[in-house]
Amino acid sequence: MLNPLEASTVRFFTVSPVPGIRSPDLIVVSCAGKKDTGLEDMPTRQDARKELMRPRRVGLGRGAAAGCGLGLRREHYETVLREQPSVPWFEVISENFMGEGGRPLHVLESVREHYPVALHGVSMSVGSVDAPRVEHLVRLKRLVERIEPAFVSDHLCWTGLGGHNSHDLLPLPFTEEAVAVAAANIRRVQDALGRRILVENISTYLEFDSSTLREWEFLAAVADEADCGILLDVNNVYVNARNHRFDPEAFLAGIPVGRVAQFHLAGHEDHGDYVVDTHDHPVCDEVWALYEHAVDRFGPLPTLIERDDHVPELPVLLEEARRAQQVLEEKDAVVAV
Repeated sequence: MLNPLEASTVRFFTVSPVPGIRSPDLIVVSCAGKKDTGLEDMPTRQDARKELMRPRRVGLGRGAAAGCGLGLRREHYETVLREQPSVPWFEVISENFMGEGGRPLHVLESVREHYPVALHGVSMSVGSVDAPRVEHLVRLKRLVERIEPAFVSDHLCWTGLGGHNSHDLLPLPFTEEAVAVAAANIRRVQDALGRRILVENISTYLEFDSSTLREWEFLAAVADEADCGILLDVNNVYVNARNHRFDPEAFLAGIPVGRVAQFHLAGHEDHGDYVVDTHDHPVCDEVWALYEHAVDRFGPLPTLIERDDHVPELPVLLEEARRAQQVLEEKDAVVAV
């Protein structure tokens, strides 16, 4: 069994079959279409460390996110800038805006003038035995200071070793050792940024024989030890519950209420024996039902509709967002009574 906490020389790998996997013909897939661009002209390590020592800004940025927002995707740049649709907030993939200048950053700054924005990363690799890359943290800190986001988040996973990025969200063994490694890295990130971040539960397609915790126990333990927040991806809970045969409501019940600060909703591909998180379909009825349970437990938290492939026209996504908004408002009404 390949254990990322022990594989110090591994750079890239594809696994099929994997010992302990539920579906032996399944290839490891997890990034669901999220892509970072890769960046040139990285600062020197010495300069990077100096920049991380600059005074830190703690807390949320200008305008907190509330209600159901959308992922800001290239296909909708012009429509959003021209029409300024009624969307409570937008989320962007951090790595796509970490360069100096260029059209994407100009668009993001223009959008930020009118909307709260959340930064969502895909390559922090907090689960790796390698500490987060200093150069990456410098670029992220610059973006945070420039945009003043409502949230900064990344995934509870590993994405590479030895400076090599797999460009995928790779699963971790659910062990106390992995808890300690991930929590230490998250604390490093939070110290560098001067603010609390959120970590997201990923979709997975294998289980490690070495795991001693359930997924929700692992996520809760990392958040507690790192003192970070949780971005609860409801679709990923459903996908993993199907793939690994557990009760998704048990997952929700095992997560401390005070740690969850945001929800993600997305679509997936259902292959019968297994489910793949793809972000290229509408949210299915089963995930909507699980979302209602999540809102009942954690409250009407900021929610995001994710679509990273087969991106439809903006009105289609606005309709999905309205459905989520209705769930949030109904919960708000119940709380008010």
